[in-house]
Amino acid sequence: MRYALDAVRRRPGRSALTSLGIGLSVGLVVVLLAISAGIQTSATTLATESGVDLLATSANESSILTGALPPISDAHGLARAIPANDSDVVVASPWLIGDLVFGNASLYARSNASDVPGSWKTTGAGTVGWLPGDNTGIEVPTLYNGTGFTAPGDPHYANGSYSGPATHEIVLDQGLAEVLGVGIGGQVWASASTPPSAAALPGWYHNATPFRVVGISGPFWLVPSALLGFVYLSEMQSLIGGASRSTDYASLLLIHLNDPSTAATDQLRIEARFPQLTVLTLSDILGSIQHVVSLYQTFGSLIGIIGLVVAVLFATTVLQMSVDDRSRELALLRAIGYSRARVAGFVVEESMLLAGIGLAVGLAIAYVGTYLLNLVLLGLVPGLPTSFSFVSFDAAVIAAGVALVVVVGLVAAIAPAARAMQLPVAEELRAP
Repeated sequence: MRYALDAVRRRPGRSALTSLGIGLSVGLVVVLLAISAGIQTSATTLATESGVDLLATSANESSILTGALPPISDAHGLARAIPANDSDVVVASPWLIGDLVFGNASLYARSNASDVPGSWKTTGAGTVGWLPGDNTGIEVPTLYNGTGFTAPGDPHYANGSYSGPATHEIVLDQGLAEVLGVGIGGQVWASASTPPSAAALPGWYHNATPFRVVGISGPFWLVPSALLGFVYLSEMQSLIGGASRSTDYASLLLIHLNDPSTAATDQLRIEARFPQLTVLTLSDILGSIQHVVSLYQTFGSLIGIIGLVVAVLFATTVLQMSVDDRSRELALLRAIGYSRARVAGFVVEESMLLAGIGLAVGLAIAYVGTYLLNLVLLGLVPGLPTSFSFVSFDAAVIAAGVALVVVVGLVAAIAPAARAMQLPVAEELRAP
């Protein structure tokens, strides 16, 4: 190791650049591995802790990751029929997910006075229609303020007549409540349409539905939106397409089981009884996520391989230069009895020392990089639990980084070590 340390000291600038190049390449690969591990680990934890053991979509839907979901008809009926046909089902909660446009009382007053500032406008936000009392065992948004919905069922649905009283109650997440500037007891108006101009606002408010804010919640992992509202299912249906038996739609059915270990059996039973549904188990959902992660891994692996090849070539070039600089010294070592293998070992030691320094640099860069990247990604995707992390800088990731450095060090040393072994001793000693 003395030879390697002396070589590094003789050319500190060149050695530093070599180690930095190795470190950057290894750091890049470690970051990619950490992101892959983090997403997989957190997605598994999130899905397991959510209480959603089965997820039902329309039979026309092949993947939950493709965007807009085809509607599921007879949402209220399925909420009752599925538990009745499968005793293991605790709840089958229908969720209708869509976008609504909201206006607050301040904008309403200014529109009536025909005095709307140019920067004032309605706010679009994701909205969920659900049955508040039918989510037993499922993790729902935390209510930070207010009493929440007053009726556990869906009064306006009225057994399919849609003639019951509308509650006009809404729960807003903190982001939407802040944008609208409302609190508990405040009023907002909602509509599926957007007013084309400030002049159209009075007509928009006339046709929009007023809601009273009964709760302020945290964000929600299932619908990762910074702006999110919750209303009763039938009232959401009324807003987006008229409520009737023929438009009793939902986007998803979240199913919680008594015994999650029998999810595959329940999946087959529900699909056989309700052919209009596609039922996904937790493993199906995670498999869809894994497919996306695998595509990312393939792309990341290509980038990582290119980086490592460049690092190997750079390190090989530097070691070749080091052998040339010390050719007479190496020849002298051969002349006094050092074997070819021992001389080659000196070169390998130098390569591994540079790689080791690169490992320290690369892990430091990767740790800081993954930490900052995780903060950025969490900021871009609100609604995730505090335990969720896009990266996992764990022992397996670090071990992979160490293994890569060893490979880089050994491969980079092959050609320079072979050159050191083949130096003509007599010629090098006679050289001026």
